[in-house]
Amino acid sequence: MTNHRDEESSQQLLDNQQLEKSCVVANNRMNRERNAVGSNGYEVDLGFDPIQFLFARHDANGSVAWLDLCCGRGRALIEAGQAMQATDRDKGIRIIGVDLVNMFDVMPEDLEFVELQVASLSTWNTETQFDLITCVHGLHYIGDKLGLIKRAATWLRSDATFYANLDLTNLNSMSSADFEAEIAEAGMIYDKRKHLLQFGRSDLKQNGNLFSRQYLGANDQAGPNYTGQEAVCSVYR
Repeated sequence: MTNHRDEESSQQLLDNQQLEKSCVVANNRMNRERNAVGSNGYEVDLGFDPIQFLFARHDANGSVAWLDLCCGRGRALIEAGQAMQATDRDKGIRIIGVDLVNMFDVMPEDLEFVELQVASLSTWNTETQFDLITCVHGLHYIGDKLGLIKRAATWLRSDATFYANLDLTNLNSMSSADFEAEIAEAGMIYDKRKHLLQFGRSDLKQNGNLFSRQYLGANDQAGPNYTGQEAVCSVYR
């Protein structure tokens, strides 16, 4: 009997350019309408209030930088920027959101420290070092999920943290046990109940072997994952 993974790997895989034209990826569901906090906020998915994180880090260091990958409409970032401004913490701040589709909310003119950028995360890069990097339900639509996580680790400050929702069933040719062993070896934490990957830059073990698997392409016909929305399956060797 042919198993699910064999069927999936036998289908034609999409490269990044093809994937980003897929109706599964380039759709308004990717452009989430989540706020930073509240019942429909990042707070629920991440398990902490990102605005309070920014407050605490800014109060401690006099500066803070947050990068949100697959930021959707950017609503959470605008809300965070306004909260920083309202509490006179609008100096030494940088908040950047990146998304494939330009469906951003209107940016208030006085929030000069909040940037919403349209770009492919398969090629996007930055020299900025961040205190916090998040990807709330965005990896579901990324082709090389592990590659993006690996690159994002290099954008973290030494005491910074990365959080991302990740469904292990969307990693073809990797069993959950294999992945959990690999992330544990790398110094990462994966919460299976919340489908949440977390690590600090200082937690990562510098063994040069972080996600060394070869990315082969993506399947946009994988169907819904745990969110109930159609997702992209990433195929690795």
